[in-house]
Amino acid sequence: MSNIAVIVVAAGRGTRAGGPPGSPAKQYRTIGGKPVLARSLEAFCTHPGVSQVVTVIHPDDRDLYELSSAGLGKLIEPVPGGSTRQESVRRGLDALAPGRPDIVLIHDAARPFVPAAVIDRAVEAARITGAAVPVLPVADTIAVVEGNARQETLERAKLRSIQTPQSFRFADIQAAHAKAAEAGRDDFTDDGAVASWFGLTVSVFDGDPANMKLTTSDDFTRSEAQALAALPDVRTGTGFDVHEFEPGDHVVLGGVRIPHTKKLKGHSDADVVLHALCDAIFGALGDGDIGAHFPPSDPQWKGAPSTKFLAFAAERLKARGGIVANVDVAVMSEAPKIGPHRPAMQKVIADILGIPIDRVGIKATTMERMGFIGREEGMAAIATATVRLPV
Repeated sequence: MSNIAVIVVAAGRGTRAGGPPGSPAKQYRTIGGKPVLARSLEAFCTHPGVSQVVTVIHPDDRDLYELSSAGLGKLIEPVPGGSTRQESVRRGLDALAPGRPDIVLIHDAARPFVPAAVIDRAVEAARITGAAVPVLPVADTIAVVEGNARQETLERAKLRSIQTPQSFRFADIQAAHAKAAEAGRDDFTDDGAVASWFGLTVSVFDGDPANMKLTTSDDFTRSEAQALAALPDVRTGTGFDVHEFEPGDHVVLGGVRIPHTKKLKGHSDADVVLHALCDAIFGALGDGDIGAHFPPSDPQWKGAPSTKFLAFAAERLKARGGIVANVDVAVMSEAPKIGPHRPAMQKVIADILGIPIDRVGIKATTMERMGFIGREEGMAAIATATVRLPV
């Protein structure tokens, strides 16, 4: 049986992909609640023919990599990328060399939907020919353009678009990359081009339209729709929580500490926002309520941060193969004011649930001085969670 290794190249910055302010590099943005890199790594780490996987990452992204790779096997220590893609691949090859793989597949992290059948074809093609790349037919007419004038029209029947993973006999592609580095050649756009320049014959095999590369913001929009379509069971749950005030100097809402003249009374941190949100997720799953999972009679939850409870609810959903599509919370309180703290609360919730901030709604309303909330005796929150599950 061959020793099959994989390099996943994830060291780029992906500036063309856009994203909200403060977004991480595209390989760490989420699609369907899961980081792009996590999807790419999972495709190879769960493939029965793959022996080991190395990820080439930007040195600043180690924490993001750890989150994206959590729970996956077959991964060896990631390596820092270089100033060019070729240098990054070369470092990945060097990291794999002690394991003496027979074949190596080189894949762009920004292709998170690579089918197992494409991986199978990549391995088989490398076994037979020694160097191979996946291709797709070109549907559009392709022409050479100079300035704003159309020049030569290329023969479409001979043209193909090239994808990854590209597959090679390990020793051959390592030698090709070493030779290119010695020659000062760092301008190749993919590993097949390096192999061809080195003198290897590069064969082709069928790619897959689903194996798209995420380059622009539109690509992310289409991929999000693709991921959600794979989870057709849409459910909605609601949650409600209320706590009274007691003497103190702050409240915790949505995982954020907010200065106030009182605090909320409870066994944990009494975060009405996260408690209501947990119950909304549990409700969508038909999985009891927060009191069943974290009973106030249990001393281990005394003073516990409610972010732990929300993370638990998210894990219960993930274990069912589901994701959060959207959450919305309405806070009922006379004081403190929620608006100034809304962005911080949205970020905490979005980070825990693995969804974009624009899928987290936080609103607030007073009770017009009516009832116990109007008398500033306590606060309440009502939450709605929409989740998607496989059938």
